[in-house]
Amino acid sequence: MEHSGNLQLKLVDGDAGYVLEDVPHLTDYIPDLPTYPNPLRSNPSYSVVKQYFVDVDHTVAQKIVVHKDDPRGTHFRRAGPRQKVYFESDEVHACIVTCGGLCPGLNTVIREIVCGLYHMYGVNKILGIDGGYRGFYCKNTIDLTPKVVNDIHKRGGTIIKTSRGGHDTSKIVDSIQDRGINQVYIIGGDGTQKGAAVIYEEIRRRGLKVAVAGIPKTIDNDIPVIDKSFGFDTAVEEAQRAIDAAHVEAGSIENGIGVVKLMGRYSGFIAMYATLGSRDVDCCLIPESPFYLEGRGGLYEYIEKRLKENGHMVIVIAEGAGQDLLSESLQSMNHQDASGNKLLQDVGLWISQKIKHHFASQHKMAINLKYIDPTYMIRAIPSNASDNVYCTLLAHSAVHGAMAGYTGFTVGLVNGRHAYIPFNRITEKQKNVVITDRMWARLLSSTNQPSFLSHKELAEFKKEKQHQHQLLDDENCKDNKSEPKT
Repeated sequence: MEHSGNLQLKLVDGDAGYVLEDVPHLTDYIPDLPTYPNPLRSNPSYSVVKQYFVDVDHTVAQKIVVHKDDPRGTHFRRAGPRQKVYFESDEVHACIVTCGGLCPGLNTVIREIVCGLYHMYGVNKILGIDGGYRGFYCKNTIDLTPKVVNDIHKRGGTIIKTSRGGHDTSKIVDSIQDRGINQVYIIGGDGTQKGAAVIYEEIRRRGLKVAVAGIPKTIDNDIPVIDKSFGFDTAVEEAQRAIDAAHVEAGSIENGIGVVKLMGRYSGFIAMYATLGSRDVDCCLIPESPFYLEGRGGLYEYIEKRLKENGHMVIVIAEGAGQDLLSESLQSMNHQDASGNKLLQDVGLWISQKIKHHFASQHKMAINLKYIDPTYMIRAIPSNASDNVYCTLLAHSAVHGAMAGYTGFTVGLVNGRHAYIPFNRITEKQKNVVITDRMWARLLSSTNQPSFLSHKELAEFKKEKQHQHQLLDDENCKDNKSEPKT
């Protein structure tokens, strides 16, 4: 194998099209760093575990369903403890920062980074950066110990507070350098991880022995490469409570309609999974699947048909769905929040009013509509048991990676295995529901709703998907045939 590396890309090419998209290491720019035996060797909790340490060559495949003649494809470095570490316990001065919106599990991740550093590696200097990125240079820090974080996983939100924006690379790295911090754990969405990548680049430019580790956070589950983001299971579970309430309201009155708006700015995963989990939803509308209101095959016609059949119905709509249908007067005029996200209008309230107006003006039937928006209730709750376990493993993976000298990486579950992923791979695009895949077909089968797509539109979606697959196949073939990079 030959190796290629620069600030953006670090590749290892092998036989049969094997490509390891590796993450940076401190030794890439600080040669001859000393190593130390991993303290876990003498930790009584781990002494009985056989083969606890991850082999240096262990990788995780991004794609596991392949044809027999396919190249082995892209891999990522497997997460976990290494036999050698690049920090002594007494020298570690770590910090943790949370940025962006709230999400179930933030406190759990904070807790497990602190407890992982303390109990596994004997680290006792850990700071919480108060209030997001700007907290590095204009706010106080919080000393974090296992005692301080002991019960925080039972609470929603983040004990070290969060904010959007405020990213000033020079000021942040100056603060890191002035405080003597050498491990930085950054929890946030794609914008936050882009900021983390810039921080890593500046740290590397200055030649500092500082490991930068990211833990990706988004309640929408729209981060590519990883199986799912933490907090997603909790969000889906809590969303079903709102759906249950809408179903009760709708079913308790003649021609009752329950409308539930769920989070999903550009990706409808929460709406789709909550709908599938509930089985009480008659129509699910997401950003990836266009729909229309008027005319044959439109939403109004389907609502009327469903009410005549069942006497009530439940509609779930993601916050980013139908934004193209809102009139110009309701548009947000491309205003953005501090993170650069487009400000969306309340499509749930808008569509509720449109449905009411339509049936009132048609004089066909009287409807009773109830609108439920559980957005902030969903994202502000503590994580459930499943997400608590996931958050623990993510936090520990980040700690193991930083102690082993890896930097400029984020952690995530890839095909059921925890891996270290380069920043650029999770920030290059957003993951979306593919409406020509089986999961969306399962939803349509569950709700019996129309696809709202014409045959022409469906053909265009399929053509676009085939084109994407062809590009991926061409890229794999190119990787398989190309000479090792130098």
